[in-house]
Amino acid sequence: MSLSETDLKRFIQNVSDFPREGINFKDISPLLGDATAFATAVSLMAHSFEVEEVEYVAGIEARGFILGSALANLLNLGFIPIRKPGKLPGEIVAQNYNLEYGESSLEMQSYAVPKGSNVLIVDDILATGGTAKSAAKLVERIGGRVVGFVFLASLEFLNGRKEIANYPHHALLTYD
Repeated sequence: MSLSETDLKRFIQNVSDFPREGINFKDISPLLGDATAFATAVSLMAHSFEVEEVEYVAGIEARGFILGSALANLLNLGFIPIRKPGKLPGEIVAQNYNLEYGESSLEMQSYAVPKGSNVLIVDDILATGGTAKSAAKLVERIGGRVVGFVFLASLEFLNGRKEIANYPHHALLTYD
């Protein structure tokens, strides 16, 4: 049995004042813990893009790793981690960015994406778009081509889509 996109919303919990006061965190743990919901979400994400254009799936730490690696496995593609600072060995490339409650940085290994490769970037939530835009800059700086983004959900009221407007993007669920 599979679920519809609308059905998936009931598996996402709101957690008030996390990680900081005033933030309403979308916890996807219940979705990940339900085999049918998780499989449905990954399947719907896989069907949101022309798969033949994608050569690699890149997932943004941490919840983008979970969804991205499952998606890469389903599509029989390689997975590329985009990590928080200090987590990757070897030569890395870093990109700073702003997020809805502070500043952060992302890193990739400089050799993670073969030059000219088509990469689909995956994350759980599109909020202000800073993380997604930073991930795209990293992929492009090391020679990859971003063919699009796919998210489990988008927080439309934070206008993150404007930061990635130059790329195809899709979110299964939206919150106004």
